[in-house]
Amino acid sequence: MSDIAVLINTAVAVLAAVVLIVRFRVNPVIALVIGSVYLGLAVGLGVEKTVETITSGFGEIMVEVGLLIAFGVLMGSILNQSGAIRRLVELLLSTFGPKRLPYTMGLAIGTVLQSIFLDVLLVISAPLARKLAPKIGKLGTARMATAMAIALECGIVFMVPGVASLALAGLLNVPLGKMLLFGLLLVVPTIIISIAIMTFLFRRGFWNEEKDEDHTFVAEEDREGEDDDEDATAAGHSTQTPQRNSGKEAADLQPSTVALAKRGKKEFPLLLLFAPLLTSLLLIGAGAILQILEIELPWLQLLGEPVIALLIGLIGTCLVTRSAIGQSRVEEAITIGFKESGQILILTGVGGSLAATVAAAGLGDILGGFFSASTVAPLLVVWAIAAVLHIAVGSVTLSAITAAGLLAPIAPAIGLDPVLLALAAGAGSLFMVHVTSNTFWLLQSLLGQSVRGALKSVTVGVSVASVVAILLILPMSLLF
Repeated sequence: MSDIAVLINTAVAVLAAVVLIVRFRVNPVIALVIGSVYLGLAVGLGVEKTVETITSGFGEIMVEVGLLIAFGVLMGSILNQSGAIRRLVELLLSTFGPKRLPYTMGLAIGTVLQSIFLDVLLVISAPLARKLAPKIGKLGTARMATAMAIALECGIVFMVPGVASLALAGLLNVPLGKMLLFGLLLVVPTIIISIAIMTFLFRRGFWNEEKDEDHTFVAEEDREGEDDDEDATAAGHSTQTPQRNSGKEAADLQPSTVALAKRGKKEFPLLLLFAPLLTSLLLIGAGAILQILEIELPWLQLLGEPVIALLIGLIGTCLVTRSAIGQSRVEEAITIGFKESGQILILTGVGGSLAATVAAAGLGDILGGFFSASTVAPLLVVWAIAAVLHIAVGSVTLSAITAAGLLAPIAPAIGLDPVLLALAAGAGSLFMVHVTSNTFWLLQSLLGQSVRGALKSVTVGVSVASVVAILLILPMSLLF
């Protein structure tokens, strides 16, 4: 089959999946499998080879990241039950003060808290952020909303163990330690620069408190401010959750989380609750450094293997949290974690199926010829593809792994480090978070914004982060 025919059929497969998701409301998993089947048959792989490619692609990425995603989500679910997030934000406020809170809270959410499922992390932390916003000053709501939106989305795609970061690493065969180091190198300046840019715009009149903030719950908030009962406060905030399943389930956890935090607060230092997760990340990073420096240290290499490191973190989190909140609560958290990880695993797997079909169709050789003279061009292309897919579909993870899968075959041909391709796909998938995203509506409602305000803080804010990230990735491609 001619190169033009392969390119056309690949474009048709991707567009068909997008149309099925957007126009006909087909589940993304089903739509991606249909796209993979069409592409395999259209380029002449045949029925048997097409089915084999789809199933092997699913299995291969599960081998790479299946356990990692499950372990990470389970750790996050258990930490959520312990009330550790609320205590961490309170510590950041007391240590760095309200003026720096958008930056410190943003960095915490974008890095160490990424094991927690996004909707759960958002619903737990957003009411507290909204309560603290007035302490920052006139633009408190705008700055906190933007900081949370940027940090949540950037953390998912850049920072291990964010689910999209794990999926991209598995899809492109990037060692997880390397993904952690490069992701950390990118996510910190991206969050800081993006929040600073948005703060500058807000101070120049981009934010209108009268039109961009929702004052419906002002009276309720005043009442809550006079109420010293944390449980009542949390319950009051949770009633503002949008009518969406994932958000509602997370909100329902909130009162029990606060109560548990109060119970464990006196006996268990915050550092102890986070110690297993931090240990996992340190072990993964140490393993990556040993690999880069080509140092043979078998025992540390074993502990630094991502599966082993996250398993150690999960066991440690279970033991510590069981002492803090009881075995029944830990088991409840694990049940919730399994439920959350299931949809992530299946979506990641079918993304691998599409990527395997694209590779089998020979797209890598075709695109490799186009980009052989430059490593910058494919990074911009994958960023643009992910951005367009995200605008259409509204899923950061889906758009990132689909775009990365399309260009994954060209990386070896042109000498492009796959980690850069993963970061570029992640950066593109951040562009234009808008009304098709559940996160948009959660941020709009929980942080007291009008739709107009959310379009500024969420859509514009995360798009700024998307552009900042790719502008940081391009010079990285010249160095590595």
